[in-house]
Amino acid sequence: MPPSTLADTAPADAPPGSVYSHPGFLAFLIARAVAVFATQVQAVVVAWQVYDLTRDPMALAYVGLAQFLPMLCLLLPAGDVIDRWPRKPILAISWAVGAVCSGGLWWLSGHGAAGVSGIYAVLVLYGCARAFSGPALQSLLPQVVPRAQLAQAIAANSMLMRVAGIGGPLLGGVLYALGGASLTYAACLASFLLGTLLLARVAVAPVAAAAPATGSLWTRFGAGIRFIRSRPIILGTISLDLFAVLLGGVVALLPVYAQEVLHVGPAGLGALRSAIALGEVAAGLYLSLRPFNRRVGRTMFVAVGLFGVANLVFALSPWFWLSFSALVVAGMADMVSVYIRSALVQFATPDDMRGRVHSVNMLFIGSSNELGEFRAGTSAAWLGVVPAAVAGGLCTLVVVGAWAWAFRPLRLVDRFEEAEPRP
Repeated sequence: MPPSTLADTAPADAPPGSVYSHPGFLAFLIARAVAVFATQVQAVVVAWQVYDLTRDPMALAYVGLAQFLPMLCLLLPAGDVIDRWPRKPILAISWAVGAVCSGGLWWLSGHGAAGVSGIYAVLVLYGCARAFSGPALQSLLPQVVPRAQLAQAIAANSMLMRVAGIGGPLLGGVLYALGGASLTYAACLASFLLGTLLLARVAVAPVAAAAPATGSLWTRFGAGIRFIRSRPIILGTISLDLFAVLLGGVVALLPVYAQEVLHVGPAGLGALRSAIALGEVAAGLYLSLRPFNRRVGRTMFVAVGLFGVANLVFALSPWFWLSFSALVVAGMADMVSVYIRSALVQFATPDDMRGRVHSVNMLFIGSSNELGEFRAGTSAAWLGVVPAAVAGGLCTLVVVGAWAWAFRPLRLVDRFEEAEPRP
């Protein structure tokens, strides 16, 4: 039997219309929303509490490290597990473990500085749960919505993540101000539990039974890596994201620009940070209501190129209004690129490879974000902040040109359906 494809596993195509009218998707979106907000709120409050207890900047580094290392170690085996077992229970268990972690942090919040080491231990467990929840979420989506509405669902999910990135930290700060760490962790516990309960109401289409596992874990994951390398559409898509963000991102430089270039202070810095999110949310909302499915490969390269040009304008601008506008455009271009990249990976991946492919994709995204901030900071230290930002924008344009030449099949994709694997 050939590997199952998206057409084999997705629910029967619904009549044309909004994805929001699909009851299974709405339940899935609400479940994900409460879990994502819990994740964002908890991230802000843990960092604040640990620093408040220790007054040591290195303690914040340990907060990130405690969550990143288990994710780094488990993402690859997690992908194999997600390909061999039902994804909905895996996601539910991951969120239930998140609730346990919130409960542990709630209990430790009453122990003062003596509980900091316990907080690190809980965060390690939390990082383990996130290694499974991320790929499981992405792999489950094609079983929730009809194939004809998958791209629209991806846009809605991407917009949700951006909204959570804005509203989650704000909500976390308000809850902490009202009731301290205990109230905030209790709210996160309730949110994870609510998300787990709502997920039980999400109907998912059945998939073909997984083939019996053969060989070792690394052999099976090696098969996933070979699959990615053999598919120019998938390899080109995820590597373009890695290098474009790694080389061209300017988020880490915004504090320096706000203080030394634009002279707008903390309020201006907040506005600059919100400009990117504003562009992302606006584009995501539009795409979730009016998705497109023509010339998607070429459009993706144009969007990433526009992202690089917008960052160049920001790098060279001495005026706040122009810098703000450039970041809005960069956010919009990035969201269009995310929409196309995510849809292409979903359409190009057979169901029995989804867990491993999405695990690699998550690893690439995490690396581009973390290493991109490190790259921006070190470049600014060596070259100066403006030359570093200009170099990043130029490097993004070089990457776009090189990838458009090297991955011709990706550039020529017209419709998402053309990326589907053939039997």
